[in-house]
Amino acid sequence: MRAFQILQFGLENLRQVEIPKPTPGAGEVLIRVHAVSLNYRDLMMVRGHYDPKLHFPRIPLSDGVGEIVETGAGVTRFHAGDRVAGLFMQNWQEGPAAAEKSRCALGGDAEGMLAEYVALPENGVVPFPAHLSYEEASTLPCAALTAWNALF
Repeated sequence: MRAFQILQFGLENLRQVEIPKPTPGAGEVLIRVHAVSLNYRDLMMVRGHYDPKLHFPRIPLSDGVGEIVETGAGVTRFHAGDRVAGLFMQNWQEGPAAAEKSRCALGGDAEGMLAEYVALPENGVVPFPAHLSYEEASTLPCAALTAWNALF
């Protein structure tokens, strides 16, 4: 499958690559990515201004949405065909911020959304409203919620 990876810091080091298509493990869903959105954090990440200890290669971008095409063993909340967005912080399910919850951001500590397919934990995705296009919904995980938080 096609994906984009950064091999070292700098936009000039962002490359389209062919890598194996992920297989969903137990408790995971496989998503065919339909749209991603770019936010300032993603640019800072690629340039090396956000996390200078980032491990390479890394698939960037935290914000993305798609359609579930396969589910792993034990998945009960989602089915093939469901439209979902990946959560920005995959391990932050509830409660106040904590170090262990914040070490799981897509496109940083975890592989990001700039790929044809991604496998994410069932608890790491949420459905998005049917009236939104994939492009509109792709801003929800980080960029749109940051803007909403700033306003309210």
